[in-house]
Amino acid sequence: MRVILRVINESILQALHQLSSNKLRTFLSLLGIMIGIFCIVGVQSAVDSLKDNIMGSLEKLGDDTVYISKMPWTEDPHNNWWKYMRRPSPDYKDLQAIKKKVKSASLADFHLFIGARTAKYRSSSVERVFTVAVTYDFEKLFNVEFEKGRYWTPSEYYYGSNKVFIGHNVAEKLFGNLDPIGKTIKMFGRDMVVIGVFKKSGKDLLQIMNYDNIAVVSYEYAKSFANVKNTSFWGGSVNVKAEEGVTIEQLKDDLTGALRAARRLKPLEENNFALNNLTILANLFEQFFGVLNMVGWAIGVFAILVGIFSVANIMFVSVRERTNIIGIKKALGARRSIILLEFLIESVILCIIGGIFGLALVYAVLELLSAALPFPIYLSVGNMAFGIGLSVAVGVLSGLIPAMQASQLDPVEAIRFGG
Repeated sequence: MRVILRVINESILQALHQLSSNKLRTFLSLLGIMIGIFCIVGVQSAVDSLKDNIMGSLEKLGDDTVYISKMPWTEDPHNNWWKYMRRPSPDYKDLQAIKKKVKSASLADFHLFIGARTAKYRSSSVERVFTVAVTYDFEKLFNVEFEKGRYWTPSEYYYGSNKVFIGHNVAEKLFGNLDPIGKTIKMFGRDMVVIGVFKKSGKDLLQIMNYDNIAVVSYEYAKSFANVKNTSFWGGSVNVKAEEGVTIEQLKDDLTGALRAARRLKPLEENNFALNNLTILANLFEQFFGVLNMVGWAIGVFAILVGIFSVANIMFVSVRERTNIIGIKKALGARRSIILLEFLIESVILCIIGGIFGLALVYAVLELLSAALPFPIYLSVGNMAFGIGLSVAVGVLSGLIPAMQASQLDPVEAIRFGG
């Protein structure tokens, strides 16, 4: 054990000597390692950050919920545009049919976008507040959380009370430090009483279920001032949560039957609605992230290959320069394995130094990106460990042949070479 520690110590000192005595040569040789680690770990870190943000957004959709709309989420909006435009928007009648016939559904909600209007409170105003009308199951289906206030009572909802929920940003701009609860705002030419402020959604790349800049009224109240029979492309959406123990596929089958019957589709007619769920989007993004990682690896592997040959070249030069010393060590009884280990460790140390510089570059670039983008991009401990591990592997590959050459030198010839 003591011998191995001594070998490691000597190898570290020799690697540092290489850095100090041949700065330019060593730097250029380690540049490939640094760029390779930067490309692979940098792309992987960016992808992990994107993945966490996007998957966090998708989790808000719930993996046991089906979203009924005009077009499938997997479809490019430019393909078959007119086909989907001609489809009827999901509406309140669809919701009623589902609640009546689909026993595998535990909750069902109808969302309707009714416009982007200015919200006013005294002298304060917020323009283009996206306003959505929802039915009573909205809170439970989407696990809505309030920063302040409460949800509708059943009587407030079903009697069409003028109670409204607003997003965190809307409340902040309208009321500042005032308590919004119980205050009356004006929208759509109507007085509406604020009874709830949604919990801040924060930075969200996809803006799924982001309530920061919206207002929500009950569907029953919306009927008194808005066109709830809206047939615009993005007008309405019916959202259905499965009963416990019911699979998404079973729920989809039941929904298909109920909607086809409600819309009076003939047996040979294709569905004029789309059933979407979290799995569809998750699979699409997984494919996208996989492609990004492959691009990072393709660039990084090329750079690392250049680095491997460069570091191997340094090690061959090091073996040549120290041939005499190797011969003396072997003449004094040093085993082949010790000589091999010495040069391997030296190569690994050099590559780890290159890897550390690469990781430092990754960290600096990700910090700049985080400051510029609306969501954080970070270098995780796992990716740092992966980068160091990759550096070690590259060091072993780079130093293996030179180390074997050094360990197999004949001591007499090696000493004579130095003389």
